[in-house]
Amino acid sequence: MCGICGFVDNKLLDKQETLLNMMDKIIHRGPDSSGEYIDETAALGFRRLSIIDLADGSQPLYSETGRYVLTFNGEIYNYQNIRMKLIAKGYKFKTHTDSEVLVHGYEEYGTDLLSHLRGMFTFVIWDNVEKVLFGARDFFGIKPFYYYQNKKDDLFVYGSEIKSILEHPDVPKVLNEDALEQYLTFQYSPPNDTFFKGIKKLPPGHFFILKDNEMSITRYWEPIFNEKEGTLDEFVTQIDETIKNSIKIHKISDVEVGCFLSSGVDSSYVASCFNGDKTFTVGFNNEKYNEISYAKELSAQIGIENFSKIITKEEYWEVLPEIQYFMDEPLADPSCVALYFVSKLASEHVKVVLSGEGADELFGGYNIYKEPVDNARYHKLPLALRNFLAKIAISLPFSFKGKNFLIRGAKTIEERFIGNAFIFSEDERKRLLRIRTHAKSPFEIVRPFYAKVSNKDDVTKMQYLDMHMWLVGDILLKADKMSMANSLELRVPFLDKEVLNIATKIPLNYRVNKENTKYAMRLAANKNMPEATAKKKKLGFPVPIRIWLKEEKYIEIVKKEFMSKNSNKFFKESVLVQLLDEHVNGKKDNSRKIWTVYMFLLWYKEYFN
Repeated sequence: MCGICGFVDNKLLDKQETLLNMMDKIIHRGPDSSGEYIDETAALGFRRLSIIDLADGSQPLYSETGRYVLTFNGEIYNYQNIRMKLIAKGYKFKTHTDSEVLVHGYEEYGTDLLSHLRGMFTFVIWDNVEKVLFGARDFFGIKPFYYYQNKKDDLFVYGSEIKSILEHPDVPKVLNEDALEQYLTFQYSPPNDTFFKGIKKLPPGHFFILKDNEMSITRYWEPIFNEKEGTLDEFVTQIDETIKNSIKIHKISDVEVGCFLSSGVDSSYVASCFNGDKTFTVGFNNEKYNEISYAKELSAQIGIENFSKIITKEEYWEVLPEIQYFMDEPLADPSCVALYFVSKLASEHVKVVLSGEGADELFGGYNIYKEPVDNARYHKLPLALRNFLAKIAISLPFSFKGKNFLIRGAKTIEERFIGNAFIFSEDERKRLLRIRTHAKSPFEIVRPFYAKVSNKDDVTKMQYLDMHMWLVGDILLKADKMSMANSLELRVPFLDKEVLNIATKIPLNYRVNKENTKYAMRLAANKNMPEATAKKKKLGFPVPIRIWLKEEKYIEIVKKEFMSKNSNKFFKESVLVQLLDEHVNGKKDNSRKIWTVYMFLLWYKEYFN
């Protein structure tokens, strides 16, 4: 695991100084060693966290003639098979690292190299003869790739993190106010723009080619749901075999591999099957927000040592500015802080951990996915009747049990679901903001994804959307940034091409039904661990911000930011104070809205003050 950065720039004279500054900004991604390649046109930088071929795996790596230069961030789990095929074709390898198969693979297959890979990655290959830069991001977006292009000045800058790109002297640091408004709804910046004007994200499953200052982006892979016939037992067996195989190849390493462990089925499944020695868990001093006892009990049952940590309130709040710095962009998911601490704990013992991200999107695990199943009978009522009941519910000035059900029941899935977080509505964010932007509505942003699966059932539509939005913009982003902030490689065996291949074939009633979510996957997990764990309701990383935001100490901390000059640039103070007062007085649970604004303000101080 590493960090990469670089640029194509004919005008910059001192390329080395700029490249070294960029590399220094991501030293946490690769503290073990560094390397760079510089010619009259391009500069490629690399920071290394040594995992495979510890002695000879440094980068950049070169083709035999020196024409192609590679820098790579990630792991290719099937590299040994690819290597054998390339050796049979006459290619000579200088190392035993997974990186080198990319150089020779590109020589042999061109861009079709990507169809041969099984892993997580972002990489670039510079052709110093034709002056062409080729780059790609993995299938699911496990590893990040940012870029900035100024065609007028013949400039292209890229990096694993935005903070690295900002070190180039010709990259402006300007807030993207459209991203701020969209963030208020999603709690992250939806693809493909960022909070910095001109800096973009390469989407998952895409590659690019930069030639003569023209950048072309091509999608090379996407998930396709295509249900197949089969018995429940057949699918459970296939799921279990495929996931165990994925866990096995995700353990390929020349250093020890550990595993994150919560009380949920996903990480418990991985921990029960990975045949390692160490698991890592964090929690809080509150029984509802502490999964340590579950983790220790399971670890004892499977004969693995569990390392745990209680995160104090003081520790949590103190580290928030640092978290937002490492995130590059504001993220209002409170669990990213817990992920930071469990990564820090693990990094004291191992260099690599396995984790359970992705199972919910692939197998249908989120509780919200049950809504179309549970409400199927109501949705059989005529739309005109449902619209009539919704209008009555909206017109009533008071709340009552079932009001939200009636309102949502008149909407299609495309009109009511934008992902697992919906913080501020369009009207709410307009009332909150002082500034006026050209931000798209949330439903306009998600519409293209829904269009791809317009003929599928509602649960499949939700899964497909979450794979492209929530998984990339929140789940995988925080997993990468929080682990790499602690120089720790995080691997996600559920997010594997072969696992997806079986997950997309599972019939709906084996994914989500009246009994449970992730139904077939839970049965597969049940073969390897206690039944109670396999059936346990999903919690995620529970964090008690709702409780903390009623304590005077933390109310004052937040209120100070809400009344600051920075806040006044963007938000109406009266609306923010109302959000706090309503929450403190118990009128509404505004904790997520308060947190979303507060995280942006902390991030803004880190990057613009």
